[in-house]
Amino acid sequence: IMDIETYVKTYWGDDGRPVGRRPKVPRAAERDILDHGPPEVAELIRQWDATEVDDLTRELFNQRKRVADGERALQSKATKKAAEDVRIGTNKVKAARRRLDAIAGKASEQDHRIYPGVYCPVLVIEDGKRQVKLMRYQCRPAGKPSVYDRKYPGTYNARRDNLEGFWKGQFGYSHGIMVADRFYENVEGPDGANQVLEFEPRTGEPMLVACLWSHWTDPTGKEPDLLSFAAITDEPEPEVAATGHDRTIINIKPEHLDAWLQPDPGDLAALYAIFDDKRHPFYEHRLAA
Repeated sequence: IMDIETYVKTYWGDDGRPVGRRPKVPRAAERDILDHGPPEVAELIRQWDATEVDDLTRELFNQRKRVADGERALQSKATKKAAEDVRIGTNKVKAARRRLDAIAGKASEQDHRIYPGVYCPVLVIEDGKRQVKLMRYQCRPAGKPSVYDRKYPGTYNARRDNLEGFWKGQFGYSHGIMVADRFYENVEGPDGANQVLEFEPRTGEPMLVACLWSHWTDPTGKEPDLLSFAAITDEPEPEVAATGHDRTIINIKPEHLDAWLQPDPGDLAALYAIFDDKRHPFYEHRLAA
């Protein structure tokens, strides 16, 4: 069941007014809603699209003028400011153009990518039913101040060896599943520079990524509610470790799905047993686009 209320609140807020800035949601997820509904969420996305197109159109005009002014200045005298105006303006023009293309429907590999701070569908069980909720990929545990987002920016991952420590309020209580086709890791390349690797199961099946989630509320009532989650990571699979990365997501078996989503907080051993019986597809890798 799609929890439409969480989708509406992500785009519209709790008080019936639009949220201050557009939520970051993969364009592929938005496009699916635009094509198939639900209509109330699709309408909110169209409203945000219209607003963003206006903003991006102005940004294009301003940045193109910035580039033109910088190029004219460079013809008279080479200055650092003029060179930076051309460089930064050109990059911003490209970024605005890419976003306008995405809104217009031009497909891109980036449409499906989920970065920290981005919202995506997460599967949970509530009231005995499987539900899909829209959650932010960076968990803010209930009861913690909102500054946790800045103080602990790495809370999009939950280490298995810290589940009974930092994550004790979620482990054994609020579990979810993110369905993904591949994952990405930053590693050091042969030249010492950072490179991003894309990992994908050789078997081709979707991964059932074990997650923890939280429903955060502001005790002062000033900030909107937040649904957010973290993916659980374990010791690396051998082929992942060979690339230089030290963690791997936990890809649980389908037969453990309901047991994971409906945990018994008094039997943590059973949850660790699910981890120990996780799937081990060979994760093939390549340089990410």
